[in-house]
Amino acid sequence: MENCSAPSTRQRPSLAEVAASFLKLGTIAFGGPAAHIAMMEEEFVGRRGWLTREEFLDRLASANLIPGPSSTELAIFIGYGQRGWPGLIVAGCCFIIPAAILVTLFAAAYVRYGSLPRMAGMLYAIKPVVIAVILQALAKLARTAVPTKFLAAVAVVAFGLNFFGVNPLLALAISGVLAALGSARTQGRVIAGVNLAMPKALLAVGVAVVVIPVTLSRLFLSFLKIGSIVFGSGYVLLAFLRTEFVTKLHWLTEKQLIDAVAVGQFTPGPVFTTATFIGYIVAGIPGAIVSTIGIFLPGFLLVAVSGPIIPKLRQSPIFSAALDGVVAGSLALMAVVCWQLSRAAVVDWFTLAAFAVALLALIRFRINSAWLIIAAGLLGFFVKG
Repeated sequence: MENCSAPSTRQRPSLAEVAASFLKLGTIAFGGPAAHIAMMEEEFVGRRGWLTREEFLDRLASANLIPGPSSTELAIFIGYGQRGWPGLIVAGCCFIIPAAILVTLFAAAYVRYGSLPRMAGMLYAIKPVVIAVILQALAKLARTAVPTKFLAAVAVVAFGLNFFGVNPLLALAISGVLAALGSARTQGRVIAGVNLAMPKALLAVGVAVVVIPVTLSRLFLSFLKIGSIVFGSGYVLLAFLRTEFVTKLHWLTEKQLIDAVAVGQFTPGPVFTTATFIGYIVAGIPGAIVSTIGIFLPGFLLVAVSGPIIPKLRQSPIFSAALDGVVAGSLALMAVVCWQLSRAAVVDWFTLAAFAVALLALIRFRINSAWLIIAAGLLGFFVKG
């Protein structure tokens, strides 16, 4: 694969273009990380040409190697590659802020009325369209990410491991190790990429030993800790949130936690804005702000640390082979998520038709996925709401 650094032959977008692109995605990117990744590939590889598919996949693999919300970190990596430090901050914030504002509004309604606004009809229609978006992106990315039979075999192994319950991080690590071992240049050396784990480990340990009263500071540090150590999907996040806020601190009931995760799932943008909802329940607007900053800050820091390192490590044959394996494994994990989501999304003739029409529109007519999602949401709201 190509070097992860941004090529000099293409004109870089302005900060305003970066901001506008990620504000749009943060506003309409329903469906969780796999869908976000698919929409970013369509936007920045297909439509805007900011990245080659190889560069996009390198950034995706890098985002999967560090803890935190992978799609948000992918956005931060893309912003950093286009405009350096300003782009890193602008891309990440613009992707997060629309969802955080929307989740805060839902939290305010929840605190006032004791329940969530009804969005069942919109979700019912949007979910099969999201499956089509993910499937199309997987097909396009796989052509670049899995160029050999060996990497295809690595992807199959990663799919099988994750499908049968192996931790996503472990599946990715095994993918990287298998690819490195399969490289003709492997000579038993330690893969340099292991150093990427040190900042996150130090950060997690530093946060874990802090013991302070239950205040905004404690709320911030709780989410900082979670953002520093959580890998995987919103379901993994749920386990950490339950341990911290239900079992340990007793700040939430089980029902409040499930409602918080549900809001994170059905609003656009990062699923980790579940933290925003919890923060508002615990401490109002200030709690929502500090919780959002706490859970996303590690992602910004880890991308800032690892961003300049990845292109240099790509020059190592061993690390390059390992990263190729992680890329293949990442797509395999996306495929598992796609399969799991499809079982809950395509449940009758209506959703099957929505899936088929969306897939045809994406492949045959190349319609922007954002318009398809908006159209599906409106249809669901008026027909099934």
